[in-house]
Amino acid sequence: MHGKGTERDRRFAKHAVLAALSAVALALPVTPVHAAAIKNEVAVFAALDKVTGRIQHLEIPINQTVEFGALRVTPRVCNTRPLQEKPDTASFVEVDEVKLTGEQQRIFTGWMFAESPGLHAVEHPVFDVWLTSCKMPIGGVPAESAENEAPEEQPEAAAAEPVPAPAPPPAAAQPARPAPPPAARRQQPILPWLQR
Repeated sequence: MHGKGTERDRRFAKHAVLAALSAVALALPVTPVHAAAIKNEVAVFAALDKVTGRIQHLEIPINQTVEFGALRVTPRVCNTRPLQEKPDTASFVEVDEVKLTGEQQRIFTGWMFAESPGLHAVEHPVFDVWLTSCKMPIGGVPAESAENEAPEEQPEAAAAEPVPAPAPPPAAAQPARPAPPPAARRQQPILPWLQR
C-alpha cells in the first residue's frame, strides 16, 4: 500500500508540472514577425476643397513641398508593407498654412495612415488632406511582389502572330412575355379622371 500512494503522488506531480508549463506557455505573448517596412519615394494624398467640393490627388516626392490652396504639404517618409502582409501605409507629414500676410503656420505634424484616413487627416476650415497610398519603392519593387506583378513575356514569334478575335456569344433567347389579361379581368384605372 505504501507503493501505490507514492505512484499516485508521482503521477499527480507530473500532471501538475505539465499543467503549470502549459499555463506559462499560454501566458507568453505571441508577437507576429513583420517584414521591414518598404520605403517609397512618393506619397499620394487626396485633398478636398470644401468650397468647390473638388477632390484633387497629389503625388508628392518625399521631402518636397506642394501647395494646395493655402496649404503646403511636405511628406518626410512614406512606408508600406509587403503584399503578403496586412496593408499598412503610413507617412510622416508636415502641413503649413500660408496666411494672407504671407507668414506660414504649422497646422499638422505627424503620421497619417491610409487605412484609417479619418484618424490623422488634416482638417482645415476650407481644405482637408489625407494619405491614400505610397508609390515608387526605393530600390525598385521588392522581389516577392515583382514576381506577382510582372506580366508574362511572350516570345517574339508568338507576339507577332495576330490573335483571332473571340467568337461572339450566342444570341440570348428572348424571355417569354406574360400573356395579356383577358378583357373581362382588366382593371379600371384608379383615378379615371386623370386618364385622357
